[in-house]
Amino acid sequence: MMKVALLCTECGSRNYTTESEHKERLVLKKYCRTCNRHTTHKSSI
Repeated sequence: MMKVALLCTECGSRNYTTESEHKERLVLKKYCRTCNRHTTHKSSI
């Protein structure tokens, strides 16, 4: 397991961290406090 940061695709801020066993990129829809709305977040692998 490795820790990965989730980056907002709109503003680029790192809002969340998670653990992942997979080498592929995670793409999740999460709330961004900077954008003040739900946006797509991608892992920083």
